[in-house]
This record gives sequence, structure tokens and C-alpha cells, in this order.
Amino acid sequence: MSQLKSQKPYLIRALYEWCTDSEMTPHIMVFVDDHTVVPRQFVKNNQIVLNIAFSAVKDLLIDEEWITFQATFSGSIQDIAIPVANVTGIFARENSQGMQFEIEPFNPTPPENKSGGGLRLVK
Repeated sequence: MSQLKSQKPYLIRALYEWCTDSEMTPHIMVFVDDHTVVPRQFVKNNQIVLNIAFSAVKDLLIDEEWITFQATFSGSIQDIAIPVANVTGIFARENSQGMQFEIEPFNPTPPENKSGGGLRLVK
């Protein structure tokens, strides 16, 4: 029997869909390490919370290893790359309902070298 895939990216995608279908704003909590590409000036205690709603991001992709998108911070467009292993939660801003996760071990494949296997969420 092959090794089971992590449930985490599937749960993140499902809760993202639930938030958007419920007209709420999905946010993710992320543990920031050397593999995480986010604007460092917004990181506090190695954590960042990001709005991943359609209205806040461009080209959102949630695949089995990475969450990637573009977002504007302080008037500047930034490329964001987050290992799914580092996501510690996804929740609706309006009512804080969602799910928390453990940080998982991560052996990265850079997102620019990946192909397929994900779900691109676009308007």
C-alpha cells in the first residue's frame, strides 16, 4: 500500500470553498520559516495571517505542497508562496469558524518547478 497523502490541502480547499459559498472572507494562519515567501514586515512571532479571498488575491493556487498567489501589500504587488505544511489554520474572518492544523515536516519542491495536481481558484 502506498503512503497516504496528507488531508491538509484537501481540507484547506474545502474550507476555502465553504467560506466563499457562505459569502465570508477566508483567512489563513501561517508559520513563517525560510521556505515561506511573504512580506516579512507583517510577520510577528514567526506567524502571519493572510486574506485569501478572491477580492484580495490574484492567481490563487492551492496544490498538495504549496499555496501561491499575488497580493498587494502597502501598494506593491507581491508574489506569495506558502508551504501547505506551514498552514496552521484557515478560518472565516466574520465568525472565526474554521480549522486549525499542526505544522508538518516539509521537504520542499519549489513551486515554480511544480506542474499539475492542484486546484487553481480564479474568478
